[in-house]
Amino acid sequence: MAPSSTTPVLPTKTGVLIVGAGPAGLALATSLRQLGVDHVLIDRNDEVQPGSKAAAIQPRTLEYLDRIGVADRLIQAGARGRGFRLHDRRQTLLRASYDNLDTPYPYVLLVSQQSTETCLLARLEELGGAVHRGHVFLGSTPDFPGVAATIAGPDGVLRAITARYLVGCDGIHSTVRTAAGIGFPGTAPEQLFAIADVRLDANADAVPKEDTTFYLSSAGMLLVSPLAGGQHRIVGPAPGPAAPTGEDVERLLSERGPRAERIRVMEVLTASTYRVQERVAERFSAGPVFLVGDAAHTHSPAGGQGMNTGIQDAGNLAWKLYAVLTGLAPAALLDTYHGERHPIAAELVAFTSQFAKLANLRDPATGELRNRVLAAAAAVPGVTDWITVKLAQLDLGYTQEPDLGTPRVGHRVWPTTVPPVGLRWTLALPGDDSTTLPDEQGILAVRHVPTLATPLLIRPDGYLAARGVSIAPAEVLDRLSSYLPSSPTR
Repeated sequence: MAPSSTTPVLPTKTGVLIVGAGPAGLALATSLRQLGVDHVLIDRNDEVQPGSKAAAIQPRTLEYLDRIGVADRLIQAGARGRGFRLHDRRQTLLRASYDNLDTPYPYVLLVSQQSTETCLLARLEELGGAVHRGHVFLGSTPDFPGVAATIAGPDGVLRAITARYLVGCDGIHSTVRTAAGIGFPGTAPEQLFAIADVRLDANADAVPKEDTTFYLSSAGMLLVSPLAGGQHRIVGPAPGPAAPTGEDVERLLSERGPRAERIRVMEVLTASTYRVQERVAERFSAGPVFLVGDAAHTHSPAGGQGMNTGIQDAGNLAWKLYAVLTGLAPAALLDTYHGERHPIAAELVAFTSQFAKLANLRDPATGELRNRVLAAAAAVPGVTDWITVKLAQLDLGYTQEPDLGTPRVGHRVWPTTVPPVGLRWTLALPGDDSTTLPDEQGILAVRHVPTLATPLLIRPDGYLAARGVSIAPAEVLDRLSSYLPSSPTR
């Protein structure tokens, strides 16, 4: 394919080469562009790919996307789900409600991955960035202190690009990960799943309208989730390798969904099959090479966690790359990317794997016991709140110290208490004085918060860097390197 007149020319040198323009790659590129970091983003596809794939954006992810100017436009494109339900086809066993979460986004945003990528791309282009489409990463060799990558362009010509850092956002079959020699241990269960975005009979009252619902039956699990525009996503075992038809979806709903009259599928918008893999890369970095998103971890889609974790990987890595490339921090700061994100991915894979096994119990007696236990657990004060916070990813942090109502270093700082200012560090001071924020190039913003008992310094990704710091911004800036993360304590 010949390059079009609008295809940007591939540079021969860059600070960061990003391979893969899915949600994680676009989030990383948008963040770096907002920070003013020189980078190149390539993708083998000629355009954003159709279909939904991931369809749930959690509150914690929306909090980060707000920092890079994408949250509002995504909210316009999606629908607000109020929570998740576990249902035994007759009644709700357990409901995790997002209504009372302490976040500016107390809901799960139901939106197709295609819309997510489109909104991220629009923001990237708004900032002056671009995707080099039709470019394929073939491999790399060391070129101290970075790498020299070989790229096949859309015209078939091989090109070389030298990069200080290389980031693989290129999915579970990551060429970047393979080239770096990083292992990807785990399992690939034999079960093949079908995924379909459909329009159902508008008169089907039994179909969920606000909550993503996991139906549990002796036939196995079925996920039914509302989407924007009156659509629904259906996920369940595939009848075969071919994409499910409307009849296949109706059969899944009849065998596993709500006990109701026949629910008719009026239209199948997209449909495909996929095989779940449960893997975590041995390392998230190797010298100047980093892995983000599905290239680093992949797991069951139960709970809508995967794409969200990849975007948050990007948020963790972006500000660290900026700090190192601008001389604000030593290169050792980048070692904390693996230290902070690998444990979260490992825990996530374990959590979703256990959930999937629990949901797919086939023995009727064991399934009935599971249902009774879930219903009993839902009645225990605090249990559904714990599950809700976990699904919303608001419990994620880089320390094992308990919150106890006051954030500790490594905890998320509530944006309802200290509103973020883009990707700047934030110095939150007690009191209600009016302070002028730094200019657009400043790396530190000042917020006055009457309810604070002590000054807080907040990282660009929303986690607490230090408590009890100086109230003088200049002094905080001078000592910023002392507040950088080292080895996480979790």
